[in-house]
Amino acid sequence: MDISHGNEDYYTVALYAASLDGSVSTLDTLMQRDRLILHKISLTSFNEPPLHITALLSDHGHDGGTHLSFVFVFSTLLGHLQFTNALLRRKPQLVEKVDSSGRTALHLAYAEGHTQVVKALLQANMDMCLVSDQEEKIPLHLAAMRGHVEVIKELLIAHPRSISRVNMYGDNVLHLCVRHNCLDALKLLVAESINNEDFVNSKDNDGNSILHLAVMLGQMKPAGVRRSNDLSSPLLPASHDEEAQSAQPIIEEQPALSRFRKWWRYFYLCRWVKHLRRHGNWIDETRGTLMLVATVIATVTFQAGINPPGGVWQQDSKNGTVTAGTSIFQSPDSDKLQYQYFLYSNTISFVAVISVLLVVISGFPLRNKFSIWLLTLTMFIAISAMTLTYFYAPFLLNPTAYFGEDYFQYIVIVVLVAAGAVHIIRLLFWIGKLLLKFIRWLITKCPAKDAINV
Repeated sequence: MDISHGNEDYYTVALYAASLDGSVSTLDTLMQRDRLILHKISLTSFNEPPLHITALLSDHGHDGGTHLSFVFVFSTLLGHLQFTNALLRRKPQLVEKVDSSGRTALHLAYAEGHTQVVKALLQANMDMCLVSDQEEKIPLHLAAMRGHVEVIKELLIAHPRSISRVNMYGDNVLHLCVRHNCLDALKLLVAESINNEDFVNSKDNDGNSILHLAVMLGQMKPAGVRRSNDLSSPLLPASHDEEAQSAQPIIEEQPALSRFRKWWRYFYLCRWVKHLRRHGNWIDETRGTLMLVATVIATVTFQAGINPPGGVWQQDSKNGTVTAGTSIFQSPDSDKLQYQYFLYSNTISFVAVISVLLVVISGFPLRNKFSIWLLTLTMFIAISAMTLTYFYAPFLLNPTAYFGEDYFQYIVIVVLVAAGAVHIIRLLFWIGKLLLKFIRWLITKCPAKDAINV
């Protein structure tokens, strides 16, 4: 590569080009002209550090366009390995750099299955194999998802305890092997964990073990290690018969349920479904915020109740039609119906939010999904009722100048539908999971006589 004198931006671009080529000589030339170039990487606008690119492109060929932005230049495995070692010798801290997704170079090397680069990165900093990305995936998870057995062996040698780490959805490395149908990687990992029954039988956030998950997703090859006519397969320890027996009725389920399984599998694997799940201790993380919001809503609705729009009469009328201290909108010539709607919505919001405060401060256990759903529903009612209260108040004060009655109804409908759509979808998703568990239990109790073995 021909390098001419230029500014720092030119040298930075040249460094990235050298990482794509795997050119150690270009790196040496750049270091001679600017010894601080590797220290200036964090000040550039590039999303991928050079070490990440060498981790991606350290193969004999390309991977079918997996990383299209980097495949215009390739080199041999020896060239990229040398470039990786050259970078690590000059600045070992590069192994700790993360990209825009929170992934290190080790994540990318594991995902692509570059064994030699993995060894070099582990020698630089072995603790990087425990670093999680934005989805709480460690490098082992990415290797398991791609089925790279050799790099999995390297990580098990470097840090055996990393096998127990889970991602943000509660999936351990065994769950990921089943989800991505990587049987060879699954066999290796189970063999390494043959004495760890709790790990092999662990469940994800949805309560599924690897056997149930494999059957539910229709991936019978990895689940087939426990077939209906062979519950003593060598893949899993013999002590796991309870899990195998619980998954057995699902494997031998009636043909009438196959269509339901097919549609559920499609729904379960949709990428957008992950955004409908709560991850971790959601209620513990948001308890303080929830109490703050509930307190603010309670204060607002309380003030609106004792100080209604338009104020109150200051004295009795001479004809006795009004009484001091009563709302002006309760007079005979006012729109009492709209004022009653205002009071109803304000009272509903106040009572709902007070109920939430009482439940939260009382220490009532909110770990199960039904309690969390009920709490969320109550807050939704409180916020929706407060929204109605706001729309009724200006309508009482000036019904024609603010907006017409038709527009008022449309705005309320749009607000409520938009706010409740996500909550309703979450409820339907939860009901679907309960229905699937009920069908599984029903098959367990009442197995079909003409069951078909998979």
